[in-house]
Amino acid sequence: MTMRIGARQPWDAQLATELIGAHLGGEGILLPILHDLQSTFGYIPEPTVPMIADALNLSRAEVHGVVTFYHDFRHEPAGRHVLKLCRAEACQSCGGDELAARAESLLGIKLGDTTANGSVTVEAVYCLGLCATAPSAMFDGRLVGRLDPAKLDGLLAEAER
Repeated sequence: MTMRIGARQPWDAQLATELIGAHLGGEGILLPILHDLQSTFGYIPEPTVPMIADALNLSRAEVHGVVTFYHDFRHEPAGRHVLKLCRAEACQSCGGDELAARAESLLGIKLGDTTANGSVTVEAVYCLGLCATAPSAMFDGRLVGRLDPAKLDGLLAEAER
């Protein structure tokens, strides 16, 4: 199977079966399976929960519990770009609240939502490990320290291209 990493494919049960099957026989494979599914489809499609449970001899509740425990696993597709704003104490104390409010205002959405055109999803995260360069963010997997209004505007402009 050839596929670009990070390419979003439409839901396909056969592809999901192949992704799950590629991990069978290994140890501790639930999280790697979930990461592959999300990387492929952009989220964890609900039909994959029983598929994974059956393949790993787990209950659906166990799989669902892992999917819902980790905030990075999505239940529906994100926008084409994902902006994660750190909401931990160090970032809050350095202007993170104002930056989050600015992002919400400029995009017309709340944290956790996706713009109507599907271009940007804005999420709250609780620590990116950049406390010394607070406030911080992650844009499409790229860490951004010392976030200020100009940098935030630049990231949002980049998302609109």
